[in-house]
Amino acid sequence: MRFLPVTHNALLVELADLDQTLALLASLQRHPPHGVEELVPAARTILVQYRASTTRAETLVQDIAARSLTQGVERSDTLIEIPVQYDGEDLTEVAQILGITPEEVVRRHTRSEFTVAFTGFAPGFAYLSGGDPVLNVPRRSTPRTRVPAGSVALAGTFSGVYPKASPGGWQIIGTTPVPMWDLQRNPPALLQPGYRVRFVDVATKNIAASAFASSARGQNDQKTSARAAQGLAPGQGALQVRATGLLTVFQDLGRHGQAGQGVSASGALDATALKAANRLVGNPSDAAALETVGGGLQLRSMGENVVAVTGADADLTVTTADGRRWPVSRYEAVALADGDTLAVGQPRAGARSYVAVRGGYAEAPVMGSCATDTLAHVGPAPVAVGDWLAVRPAPATSVVAAPELPPADLPTLEQEVVLDVVMGPRTDWFTPEAIARFAAQRWQVTPQSNRVGLRLAGEVPLDRAITGELPSEGTALGALQVPPSGQPVLFLADHPLTGGYPVIGCVAPHHLSRAGQIPVGAWLRFNPIQPFAELVPESSAATS
Repeated sequence: MRFLPVTHNALLVELADLDQTLALLASLQRHPPHGVEELVPAARTILVQYRASTTRAETLVQDIAARSLTQGVERSDTLIEIPVQYDGEDLTEVAQILGITPEEVVRRHTRSEFTVAFTGFAPGFAYLSGGDPVLNVPRRSTPRTRVPAGSVALAGTFSGVYPKASPGGWQIIGTTPVPMWDLQRNPPALLQPGYRVRFVDVATKNIAASAFASSARGQNDQKTSARAAQGLAPGQGALQVRATGLLTVFQDLGRHGQAGQGVSASGALDATALKAANRLVGNPSDAAALETVGGGLQLRSMGENVVAVTGADADLTVTTADGRRWPVSRYEAVALADGDTLAVGQPRAGARSYVAVRGGYAEAPVMGSCATDTLAHVGPAPVAVGDWLAVRPAPATSVVAAPELPPADLPTLEQEVVLDVVMGPRTDWFTPEAIARFAAQRWQVTPQSNRVGLRLAGEVPLDRAITGELPSEGTALGALQVPPSGQPVLFLADHPLTGGYPVIGCVAPHHLSRAGQIPVGAWLRFNPIQPFAELVPESSAATS
């Protein structure tokens, strides 16, 4: 058992194989260590996320190191049968790799009983273990940019079904119409950890071919927005969307505790600004607000409302129904009369603004949160022009706060942004020269960046010392994952739960909000505040 640092509120436990991983996972779920918030299992690792205010990494290492890995994992009584049409475009190639016929691939796949080992990659994506050991094939050398929903695929010793259309490098051997992810179902993920799974060849069963007309049925994760004026109660306040800018979405502090469904937390990229906006209008700190990027948002008040705008340094203008205009301040509660329009200008510093309204938006949560996950397509639909955003009545105890000072260190295009970084968990996968270059060289944020991550470009890419394939493992918010290009990706709130490229370091928690405000085109540098070193239990340290 190895313990690898991730960041100040997460560590990675590396084990010998999947059996040990599942045994440890079962132990941690039966008797959770104090302060642990989330467990993200993978093929040979468990990402342990914890509250740094209530426990320490050293305490967790001692606890976990003492756990037994010999107790078998109980299998569920639930058996899911998945009909498959074995027409995948990689079936012939898989057969050639294995030295058997395509028919033999199908026979071995359908005679196996799989177990859901863990989830990740995307909501509803289950890693299925226990298949025929002959069915061990590498990922594709070049991943596809789009794998259709319902694709049944192989990678290594695992089988899986893509819940939605997405990029992917697994070998596709068939398709199924059965939805893996459906928000109308409870729980939404069809395959839960521990479930038993069998694949059924429709060519040998009496299953209508019409059932395969659309493999996407039921797999649309995001509901169509229905924010119309007709949905407002008599006298209910609202904000009408007149313009959205580049992208405006609802965000709160995220949907935590959903790793078992393959769902990451998402949430506001600048949580500090979100909390401030809510505080200013008297809302709970975790209430949903609008997150808008790049300016351009315009909201017209229906009835009287109190709003506050925080985050990016942008001009704010209020225009009355009869055309009078005046500027208003950020980080200050603003009273809007009926017909007033609030406009958010283009940022001079920072990238994202947050608009809270007194009482809170009457938006229905999805899986316990109003955060919009742009990668997984979980949460409320993005805001659209013409939407009427209903406002809840403010409680009598709600108090509008005094103005606050805006942050003075928002990222700009003119100055280099410095981010503190904790090195690990896979720093040792890189050459000493690459590790030194990581901190010495500056990196530019490319236009391909979004809420999933900041894609960075440096003059010299980072070279790896270990060139083998890394089994997928849990990734933390702020992780700096390095793909084969050698150009890092800084994972933001909508990153996938698991990733298959080594993580050289992770942005420290106190700089995550700053990272969420970095605009495209800005230059940044990394400041390692904690070198890479394995975490060693006290008994092991004393012995060595």
